[in-house]
Amino acid sequence: MEKVVEVRNLKLGEGIPKICVPLVGKTDEQIIAEAEYLKDLKLDLVEWRVDHYEGVEDLDKVKNILSALRDKVGDLPILFTFRSKKEGGEREVSDEYYAELNKKIAETKMVDLVDVELFTGDEIVKGIVEFAHQNGVKVVMSNHDFFKTPEKEEIIKRLCKMQDLCADLPKIAVMPNTSEDVITLLAATEEMSTKYAKTPIITMSMGGLGLVSRLAGETFGSALTFGAAKVASAPGQISVDKLAEILDVMHQSR
Repeated sequence: MEKVVEVRNLKLGEGIPKICVPLVGKTDEQIIAEAEYLKDLKLDLVEWRVDHYEGVEDLDKVKNILSALRDKVGDLPILFTFRSKKEGGEREVSDEYYAELNKKIAETKMVDLVDVELFTGDEIVKGIVEFAHQNGVKVVMSNHDFFKTPEKEEIIKRLCKMQDLCADLPKIAVMPNTSEDVITLLAATEEMSTKYAKTPIITMSMGGLGLVSRLAGETFGSALTFGAAKVASAPGQISVDKLAEILDVMHQSR
């Protein structure tokens, strides 16, 4: 079975890892300016990191700026992400609001994917996934560890659990403290993608130490990598132009 997820004209899980650029503006003006800047970059997907947005707790404001953002980026797929503070994001909201925000945005059909954090709680996660799927929106299910790299078996276990919870794209990002940690993440990625994955997966080892993991997705089995337009949204992101250049070279030399 070919493990491919399609959003708009994009096929995730096929060929070169696709490049996603996060938007991290705090105001309407900053978000639109960032989106404008994307026009000159080589990217496949936009992630709106809505936890950075000052109006995030006002659903009408979120929908209004999303509408402007959709117009601005045209046919580029949008991944809608509220990253919680405990997973490296900008703020906390209640679980109830987190679920409502993701569901209401999926319902607009202006986004193509929503990010749902694995450890929000199984029932909440299942509710968001089911609602997103009813509205034709795919789900990136995610987990981030900014302090360490779990054991290989634990990484695989979390990715399998995301799959069991009907994620379209399981995602894990971990922090390496040694070069061995980077190898652990890459080995887990390779084993997951060859033995257990029913979908494309997204993995990365963060920080400068983990940079190779952002580049070697085609070799080890990660379908998406994140590059910075101007401001990195996570440690170790490199500029999107450099990323595109290196991925092309690596692809040609395979």
